[in-house]
This record gives sequence, C-alpha cells and structure tokens, in this order.
Amino acid sequence: MNFFLGKHRTLLLHLSFWVLYTTYRFYDISEFTGWQLGIAYVGIPLIFNLVASYGHYFLLLPVWLSRKQVWRYLFLTLLLIGFVSTIRILVENEIYPSFSKNVDYFKTVKLSRVISTIWDALGFMLFTGMIRFTVDRFDLESKQKQLQNEKLAAELNFLKAQINPHFLFNTLHNLNYLVYAKSDNATDVIIKLSNIMRYMIYDASKLSVPLTKELDYLHDYIHLESIRLTNGFDLQFDKHGDYHHVEIAPLLMITLLENAFKHGVRDKDKNSWIKMKLRVNDQTIYYEVSNQILATDPTKLRSGFGLDNLRKRLELSYPDRHRLEILQDADIYTVRLTLYRK
Repeated sequence: MNFFLGKHRTLLLHLSFWVLYTTYRFYDISEFTGWQLGIAYVGIPLIFNLVASYGHYFLLLPVWLSRKQVWRYLFLTLLLIGFVSTIRILVENEIYPSFSKNVDYFKTVKLSRVISTIWDALGFMLFTGMIRFTVDRFDLESKQKQLQNEKLAAELNFLKAQINPHFLFNTLHNLNYLVYAKSDNATDVIIKLSNIMRYMIYDASKLSVPLTKELDYLHDYIHLESIRLTNGFDLQFDKHGDYHHVEIAPLLMITLLENAFKHGVRDKDKNSWIKMKLRVNDQTIYYEVSNQILATDPTKLRSGFGLDNLRKRLELSYPDRHRLEILQDADIYTVRLTLYRK
C-alpha cells in the first residue's frame, strides 16, 4: 500500500510541474503571438523536452544508479541530448516557417540556436533527474526506517519472551501439589495463572497497555506467590496519582517485583517484607521496589539476567526517556524506575 501511495505522489509531482510550466509558457507567448501560434511554439518544444527528460529518467539514470556505469551513462546522455536536439531543430524548420514571420531564423541553423535547444533539453533532464534523486532518497530512508522498526520490534518481542519462565514452572508445580492435596486454593491458582498467561500472550505483544492492566498482572503475581509461601510476608503497595488513564509498555514492572521475591523473601523467614511505590503525574511514572537483602551474595543482585533484560527493553521502548537506579543501603535493596511520559 505504501509503495503505491509513493508512486502516486511522485506521478502527481511530475504532472503538477509540467502543467504549471506549460500553462505559464502558453500564457506568456500567446500574449504576443495569439493562441494558435502559442500552441505551436509551446507544444513542439514540450514534446521533445518530455522525450529527453523521461528517456533520461527511465532509461539512462538506472545505468548510473543501479549499474554504477558512469562513463556509459555520460556517453548515452550526450547521445540522447544530441539526438533529441537535432530532431527538434529539423521539425521546427519544417513546421514553423509556414506560419511564422521570421522565416529566415528557421531556415538556418545558428550556433546560438543549437546551444539554446541543447540547454533547454538539459535543464529539464536535470530537473526531473533531481526529482528522482529526491524520491529515491526518501524511499531509501523510509525502507531503512521500516527495517529498523521491524528489527527493534523483533528484538523487543524476543526479550519479552525471555521473561522469567521459572515462575510458571514453580506455579505449575505448586498447582499440582494443591490439586493432589485437594486444597481450596487450587481453583484460585488456576484463575490467577490464567489471567497472567492471557496478559503475557495477548497484551505483552502490544507496544503499550493501560497501566491498570499491568497493575492487575502484578497483583495476580503477588497472590500466587503468597499461596506458594507458607509463612506470611509483609508487602505494602503505595499508589498515588491518576493511573487509570495512563499507558505503559508491558512487562516492565514485573522484573523488579520478581527480583524482590527472589532475593528478599524466604519461606523460612517470617520477617520478610517488600515495599512498592507508584507515583503518576503528567510528566512521569515513578515505580520503586525495595526489600531486605537475604541473598548469600549481594553483588548478584546487580547483575541478574532480569535487570539486564529490563535495561534492553527500556532502551527500545523508552529511548532517552527513562531512568533506572539501583541502590543498596545496609541490608535494604531498592530499585527505582522513572519513565518520562511524552
């Protein structure tokens, strides 16, 4: 569709130029010669200029642009100009004397007239050639941009597909146990897991989703984790601002929450806690997750696969419009994500 629209625009550009030029020339000449002579004086040169322009446009320019045969292009161009100019002069010598008062001018071939005829054809060939250069440049940039967007989209989808699969495996394992034990929580797990899978399959492929859907996804995840963990843990999620009419790239917030559960919550530790903050205003979306450090090696918190994945997705979805901060203070680990809205 874009290809045909581009061709139509180019055709319209060419037609507009020739209509404007012909109208102006006819108006200018007919003021002195009358409309009949005006048609002859404008029409005959126009036919040969069209032949020269589009012979060069369609036949000779590809020799240079596609085949890179510069010398052959120059030779054929000179040949085309010479041929068209010669035929034009001969035709004018045959037609113009029958209705022109200046008969002597058209019976002789002066150098000034030859140069004028060649220059006339060359000028139109250069002009239409510049149109082709410009159109081809825009087409090339458009194709490169399209390829770049397709590449970025493919890379982004690949990164989304790498969202931690261990959560799914663990949940299925726990679900199997709950079903075997005939627990009432089994049905709840199936519903929450169904919501999560539906979001990851249908919504995660979109460029943006309502922030409320992303939050629903987080709440379902938290609920499943609470069922998995036998001991309770303290989780606070503080939200401020109008987040009901805000869009966000999907699956950005879950990584910070996954890391908090992975490194900050243990089934054997009754004092585990996670604190989450969400602040939304006209300029930014601020999201913060903090937890106590329970990992054996705290340095692993800074170099996990999840955070590296998140950084890449942020570069693709929010280039130059995000800030990711990782802070460690004593036994508290905090990650702050700021997204700058358009």
